[in-house]
Amino acid sequence: MGTVGINFGNLATGNGFDVATTVASIQAISGGVETAWKAQLASLQAQDTAFSSIGTDLSTLSTALGTLTNFDGVFASKLGSSSDTNVLALSAASAAAVAGSHTVTVTSLASTSSNYSDRITNASDTLSGSLEIKVGSSDQTITLDSSNNTLKTLAAAINAGSYGVTASVVQDTQGYRLSVVSQTSGAAGQITLTPSLTDTTNSNTAINFSVGQSGADAVLNVDGLDTTSASNTVTGAIPGVTFQLLAAAPTTPVQVQVTNDNSSIETAFSSLVTAYNTVVTDIKTQEGKDSSGNAEPLFGNTTLAAIQTQISQAMLGGSAVGGIANIAQLGLSLGQDGTLTLTTSTLDAALNSNFSDVMGFMQNQGSFGQNLTTTLNSLGSVSTKGAIYLALQQNTAQEASLNLNITNEDALLATQKTALTTELNAANQILQSIPDQLSEINQIYSAETGYNTGTN
Repeated sequence: MGTVGINFGNLATGNGFDVATTVASIQAISGGVETAWKAQLASLQAQDTAFSSIGTDLSTLSTALGTLTNFDGVFASKLGSSSDTNVLALSAASAAAVAGSHTVTVTSLASTSSNYSDRITNASDTLSGSLEIKVGSSDQTITLDSSNNTLKTLAAAINAGSYGVTASVVQDTQGYRLSVVSQTSGAAGQITLTPSLTDTTNSNTAINFSVGQSGADAVLNVDGLDTTSASNTVTGAIPGVTFQLLAAAPTTPVQVQVTNDNSSIETAFSSLVTAYNTVVTDIKTQEGKDSSGNAEPLFGNTTLAAIQTQISQAMLGGSAVGGIANIAQLGLSLGQDGTLTLTTSTLDAALNSNFSDVMGFMQNQGSFGQNLTTTLNSLGSVSTKGAIYLALQQNTAQEASLNLNITNEDALLATQKTALTTELNAANQILQSIPDQLSEINQIYSAETGYNTGTN
């Protein structure tokens, strides 16, 4: 431990010494232990930053991998085409869709039942009576009163109820009509209206309804099987595929082609490669020195070495699935620097010739994709058992201990400073009083001896 000397100078001058500087010098020695603690704390915090960055990289890699290993990911995506988009257009293809070709012939389209009333000259005419509305098994009657006895208020009353239809007032060159349209397309939505209405403003003229359009199911043939659809939006006729009927063409079969979405799969693999290479690059950076020649925060760290080893091993693992035994058959290759490259043409060829095995290589139990997923989960900062999570937790505990030591030391130094300042101020006052005391002694001596101490 260092020592601090106090230079009193010439005691007869009464100058004393600088108390603040002396206290600071003493405490600089006493507080030296904090220097090592703070250096260790800074080192741990730098490790935290590096670990967190690699943890984020691993999370990004897991996300990229998930699009290929999840059952509802890009392998489930399908594309579709129609040979005649004037007759039939594809709307969607779900994971249940299977790549293949289908033939669809549209005999007739589905239609929605509608009725319209006789013309009424003035929309404000007062009506009376009732209207029975039957749709499928639903049969209800609406009775007119002062709240619904015009075309407009009657339409509003119908729409506010649960009659299975929608109503509106339409105008043509000769007057107004009440239009009633079924809310259910196809034959099941056929409307039957039984009116008992009169126009009391116009000599109690009876108001009748006419059929605008009958409700009918679409009639089509899919791959040789006759079927119907209540709607022109057809689901289930081709598993996983939804298509829209646009026109009847009973003599013109339409070819529907469902294909795997190779482009999206290849993009997902490209994202996987980019995310993997980011992890590898960041790990290699931590194995070297920074621009100033100082070792990176995780240089020589055993957790980092374990992460690197396990990821490298996972890239070569996984059981074979059919014709796919390794990542090279997917166009993936590891370079000397540990990074991945993707040959898209190789992957595309594998998808075209062996799609189900490529998917299995990523998704089957014990496959490459599932093993890599397990490895990433065991390394990152998301799982409470992840290597980076545990390393960060260990650092946090050490940092808490160091911060507590520093806090306690700061409190001790503060107490010491107060005590030292008080003691040294007292000593300084004594030193500063010495000239006065010497002068008083000289005066006493002169008085007793008659000797003038102030002269030679």
